[in-house]
Amino acid sequence: MDKHSYNKPAAYGEYVNGMIIAGHYHETDTYLTKRPNGRSDWLITYTLEGEGRFITPGREDYCSKGDLTLLRHGTPHQYGTRSGRIWNFVWAHFSSRIVETNLLPDMPLFIHAVDNDSAHQRIYQAFRRVISDSIERSAYWSELCENNLREILLLIAQRESKPIDARIEETQHLLSTNMAAVFRIDELARKVGLSPSRLSHLYKETIGVSIVESLNQMRIRQAALMLEHTNRNASEVALDVGFQNYNHFANQFRKHYGVSPRAYQSGRTRKND
Repeated sequence: MDKHSYNKPAAYGEYVNGMIIAGHYHETDTYLTKRPNGRSDWLITYTLEGEGRFITPGREDYCSKGDLTLLRHGTPHQYGTRSGRIWNFVWAHFSSRIVETNLLPDMPLFIHAVDNDSAHQRIYQAFRRVISDSIERSAYWSELCENNLREILLLIAQRESKPIDARIEETQHLLSTNMAAVFRIDELARKVGLSPSRLSHLYKETIGVSIVESLNQMRIRQAALMLEHTNRNASEVALDVGFQNYNHFANQFRKHYGVSPRAYQSGRTRKND
């Protein structure tokens, strides 16, 4: 069978009532798919390398590395590799039961550029899980695929709702995923490709607070949740979220919540009894 005939049931199994099919293609410019009547499902692609071309009524669009495309169901279209290029991409067909598509712009073809490493890795890994689960067909495979597609759509909707500089987005990701670590501005700046002074200025201009204050806010919010919902004491929680000095932690906590960590935990405990 021609590997490009993935819209036929035999390619990945019967496609009915919300079933998901997905794959990973690496194609030369001879690759072309035409669907003059569209399809009853949605198509999502994510370009890893090279360029693809989409033709929809009245438009011709190109996608390159880091571009996620969402093709609306019922849209007449053709797509393939751009002339003279290769197109390395992952894709999935899915049904309208995944309603998170409503969070994205209402257009026949929507293209979103993913411009930072953490978002790229998150989207790519989600696609990898969709592909493997759709092929393995283990228990709950369809639900697992849908959850990963929803993660991709929600992440793109989040990025669309409040676009920020990719380097600031990456900085926030580094802070949140390594919250308890000791951070140096120069190390963060090196990782996102900015000078320390430029990063500090751009971060405060974009987020409204400094990097240090933003990190403190993340730590204090997490500490409040841990004090409320776990049995760990305030000193343990301080270390968990990255404060080496308890007095500094208590001062920062009081600044945000108006009470000490221990008073906060005691009050929440009584409230939940």
